[in-house]
Amino acid sequence: MTSLPRIVIVGAGFGGLTAARALDGLAIDLTVVDRRNFHLFQPLLYQVATAGLNPSDVAWPVRGILSRQKNARVLLGEVVGIDTDAREVRLDDGRSLPYDWLILATGATHTYFGNDHWARHAPGLKRVDDATLIRRRLLLALEHAENTDDPIARRKLMTFAIVGAGPTGVELAGAIAELSKKVLAHDFRAIDTREVRVVLVEGADRVLLSFPPELSAFALAELQKKGVDVMLNTKVTGCDADGLRFGDGSALDCATVLWAAGVAASPAARWLGVAADRAGRVQVAPNLTVPGQPNIFVIGDTAAVVQDGKPVPGVAPAAKQQGHFVAKAIRAALAGKPAAQAFRYRDFGNLATIGRHSAVIDFGFVRMKGLVAWWLWGIAHVYFLIGARNRMLVATQWFFNYLSYSRAARLIVGSDAADPESR
Repeated sequence: MTSLPRIVIVGAGFGGLTAARALDGLAIDLTVVDRRNFHLFQPLLYQVATAGLNPSDVAWPVRGILSRQKNARVLLGEVVGIDTDAREVRLDDGRSLPYDWLILATGATHTYFGNDHWARHAPGLKRVDDATLIRRRLLLALEHAENTDDPIARRKLMTFAIVGAGPTGVELAGAIAELSKKVLAHDFRAIDTREVRVVLVEGADRVLLSFPPELSAFALAELQKKGVDVMLNTKVTGCDADGLRFGDGSALDCATVLWAAGVAASPAARWLGVAADRAGRVQVAPNLTVPGQPNIFVIGDTAAVVQDGKPVPGVAPAAKQQGHFVAKAIRAALAGKPAAQAFRYRDFGNLATIGRHSAVIDFGFVRMKGLVAWWLWGIAHVYFLIGARNRMLVATQWFFNYLSYSRAARLIVGSDAADPESR
């Protein structure tokens, strides 16, 4: 037992880790609990999925990150509930973590809008396991296409569909097109990977809805230059081993479907027994606390934060700013000083890459596209990586890939009941 103030942070993503590091040096008992032992840089996860980077390039052990922070300990565990009366976090192994302050930064997962049975056929991209599964399906589909003499089966195996044309969908589509048409062009003998068909399906009337229309139009044109078929105003009504079905009655035969259409928050609102929005995010007060629970903060993708009448986007910079905000609030409370009454998000811009030499950036006051935007996108993502070693490794890997059109991480590992060979 300790007499020090007890702070529990659930989740070691951008928000949780930022809050933990900002509390360094305080006389507190700080516990960071996560069901995985690593912090994941999700913005580059699509590069793991398309064989551009290894998982170790975008993930780092949480214990290593916080090893020199003497007031912090790291626990591997999965939260299953919160007792707000007893001020305890319940773990799946029966343990309980008492707290004086609680920070929930549990992130989000993908949603299938009530069609969870589609998940088996259309994996999303939120975890390292998702990325390696997608890489496995992409590469195995081409291997099976190489091995078959049936032209119809080959065409199906060489068709890849991505549902959702937000940043993740656009980045996946561009990366898969480049992988098949450039990187793998000379690897096979029976098939020509330049004939791979990449289809991007979007229910809205343009790609990258969070960007201005002019940048959306540029992204669409760039995708089409790379050979991506973009289907706008198209609603998915079915997804199975044969491919996709659409609202107009048409269908797309494809062996591999990837899901990038929407996110749902963690069960934090259910744990707390409080109101949530349609995506399951906790509706927090302006200072990021839970209404009626001033000692509980909710940040990142888990929180529904509204600023100037618009929702704060679920992006890494927002989560990090919220992590800093709640750490300052706790520091002020420990010092007996007043804390800021409301969180204010500073929007430093919106970025998305469409592939080699092409990206879009919206800084608000200035908009950029093309090669310069692509270089700035790369610099920004390397900057946000944790640790000088990882920045150097990723920058070196990208530079080598740029010169050689190489994807060194083309390894097929693991097992999957939905592999093309089992269909």
